[in-house]
Amino acid sequence: MDNEKEIQQLKDKIAYYELVIHELSAPIIPSLFEDTILVPIAGPIGHNRLKSIRNRVLDYCADHRDTNCAIFDFTGVDIKDLEQLDFNTFTIGTSQLNAAMKLMGIRPIYVGFNIQLVREIVRAGIHGEIETYANFNTALTILFNTNDKSLHST
Repeated sequence: MDNEKEIQQLKDKIAYYELVIHELSAPIIPSLFEDTILVPIAGPIGHNRLKSIRNRVLDYCADHRDTNCAIFDFTGVDIKDLEQLDFNTFTIGTSQLNAAMKLMGIRPIYVGFNIQLVREIVRAGIHGEIETYANFNTALTILFNTNDKSLHST
């Protein structure tokens, strides 16, 4: 095999794996409620990842117009994932995501923030703009009780 062909094959593999990583960076999972999605977030969070999450969720919601609520679960974000995080970027990105969701008529809910992340969110002053709960189960319970929702039947 000549070098140019081998290089092209490697570039194709890299492009494929970048696409896989992009897709896995913000999985979108339908919830127990028909109009609610769960977006679990784990691992390091940076500007590009936040942008990717925002774009994927907004595109999904545009394609699935029956989506009324998105729950962003940060339980998988560990303290070590925050060591390299630019909290200013995070708070701006979260604020932009929150505003975009609301403009689309979708209720954004955030769950699973650890204490270090909470401190930075409060310091940045955006805590009053976002709806948060301790965990996914609490958010679902609140949705069920306040909106008198019925569970999705399969």
